[in-house]
Amino acid sequence: MMLNSDTMELDLPPTHSETESGFSDCGGGAGPDGAGPGGPGGGQARGPEPGEAGRKDLQHLSREERRRRRRATAKYRTAHATRERIRVEAFNLAFAELRKLLPTLPPDKKLSKIEILRLAICYISYLNHVLDV
Repeated sequence: MMLNSDTMELDLPPTHSETESGFSDCGGGAGPDGAGPGGPGGGQARGPEPGEAGRKDLQHLSREERRRRRRATAKYRTAHATRERIRVEAFNLAFAELRKLLPTLPPDKKLSKIEILRLAICYISYLNHVLDV
C-alpha cells in the first residue's frame, strides 16, 4: 500500500532538528531551559553554522526521509504550487483548443473535460469511417 507524503509525515515523531528550526524561524524565543537562542552562556559560544548542522542531521537519514523533509519546506511548497498552477493552465488550454475543433449544437455549449474527450473519440471514429467509405 502506498501512502502519500502528508500521511507519512504525520506518523513520524519530530526530531531534535525540527523543533529547533521552529524556534530559529521565529527569530528567537526561549529554549527548553528558559534561556534565549544563545543559551545560558549569554550567546558567546556558538554552535556550528546552520547549514552544517542541517547537513550532519540529514546524513544519517534515509533517502526517503531526506526527500520528505525537503518537501516540507515553505520554499519547496510554493515552487511546487507554482509548477502545478502552470501545469493546470496548460492542461485547460489544451482542452479549450480541442473543444474548438469539435462540432456541437449549440456551438458555444459548455462541455466538461470528460464530455470533450468522449466527443473527440466519437468524432475521430466518424472521420475514420468517412475516409474508409
